[in-house]
Amino acid sequence: MTELTTHPFQPAGDDADDAFHEECGVFGVWNAPDAAALTALGLHALQHRGQEASGIVSLGEKGFRSHKGLGLVGDIFGDARVMAMLPGRAAVGHNRYATAGETALRNVQPLYADFAFGGFAVAHNGNLTNALALRHSLVRRGCLFQSSTDSEVFVHLIAISLYATVLDRLIDALKQVDGAYSLVALHDGALIGVRDPLGVRPLVLGRLGGEGKSWVLASETCALDIVGAEFVRDVEPGEIVIIDHDGVRSVKPFAHTSSRFCIFEYVYFARPDSVVEGTPVYETRKRIGLELARESGVDADVVVPVPDSGVPSAMGYATEAGIPFELGIIRNHYVGRTFIEPTDTIRHLGVKLKHSANRAMLQGKRVILVDDSIVRGTTSKKIVEMVRQAGAKEVHMRISSPPTTHSCFYGIDTPERDKLLAAKHDVAEMARIIGADSLAFISLDGLYRALGRKGRDAKDPGYCDACFTGDYAIPLTDLEGHAERRPALLALNGV
Repeated sequence: MTELTTHPFQPAGDDADDAFHEECGVFGVWNAPDAAALTALGLHALQHRGQEASGIVSLGEKGFRSHKGLGLVGDIFGDARVMAMLPGRAAVGHNRYATAGETALRNVQPLYADFAFGGFAVAHNGNLTNALALRHSLVRRGCLFQSSTDSEVFVHLIAISLYATVLDRLIDALKQVDGAYSLVALHDGALIGVRDPLGVRPLVLGRLGGEGKSWVLASETCALDIVGAEFVRDVEPGEIVIIDHDGVRSVKPFAHTSSRFCIFEYVYFARPDSVVEGTPVYETRKRIGLELARESGVDADVVVPVPDSGVPSAMGYATEAGIPFELGIIRNHYVGRTFIEPTDTIRHLGVKLKHSANRAMLQGKRVILVDDSIVRGTTSKKIVEMVRQAGAKEVHMRISSPPTTHSCFYGIDTPERDKLLAAKHDVAEMARIIGADSLAFISLDGLYRALGRKGRDAKDPGYCDACFTGDYAIPLTDLEGHAERRPALLALNGV
């Protein structure tokens, strides 16, 4: 879900926010009492996938009802009076992370439209890589866009389709888009879940109760757990799941291709208690740490994670290296993105708002810091400096992903390529820039080994790893189609 204020191939980024961000989380419920309340719980479990806005559309006897807001799920849906305004036994919800331009209420999903066949609400996680071309075409045909998100393209494609049924209209729309997406949609007769043909973005199916009449769709299994739903299966790449009063059925309108699930879900995006594509995320991150220790061991006194995402990999590293694991850095979980105005002084101190050094675990010690990634390098530099100020004798940085050298166009907020530290510097230079005594990343093959492979198969990787390799499996249609902007866009994104 990308905003089209300027161009979908112009990733946004504030230098104060030196991290990747998943753009969205989606959730849907069918045939359950208090469906909106269950959806709010599911969105709460998916809060890590988007913290800037949230919305729910419910379907009851009197039709569709919607409530959206800017902020966290608990702030928007914590009032019982709000939930009373969302009656019905079906609902869809969305958490949003903005990737460009202004965080405006008009861009908060689910999007809703009244069609000739009835109401239709859709929540979208991902990014359409031909959204700009489609948008221009739709505008020329008279379509009026109400938001600046690429997600609205789906709504207009469905509206103008000449097919008779909702399903056929949806398939018609899907066959016109390029990109990575998971969709959860709701209309008068069904809840629908969709994954793109390569399965880049996640989506799972769950069952509420033992009778098989109440169903849940969610971005991750952790959202099933919070509502007491039983995991049934992953929605397959290219699959459309239709849930109605007759049960669950599946349609696969796309030719079978090898999947390219986002490998960074295992490294960082997914919650550690989720099971992704049949693999427990927590255990995978520990195995990544084991591989990292085998590849880049160093004499040290203590292994310290950069919380929270670095914790499981640091545990695996410490186990393999035989070095004590300690919480040498403490994270403050109650600092929001808008805590105070981002002046230059506060930007410099910003890392200390989120992290503080546990001096007793660091003073006089040779420290191995384990983190999930280095983006711009500003956060890593400040954390290394903070650990040194706490008295560490040596600071060695270990990263549980390969160097990030390319931008993501498939649903993750990443900076332009010229702001990615690894795109401009080798590892030795990066170590000098962040002030570490040494720096090492897990190798690409090592990451694949942690996922149970022998290494990366260049002909059929099985995962999307474009941020590490520049291997973009889905056409970057809008990028290729804008000849006048091609040189600048190529320079920005390294294609």
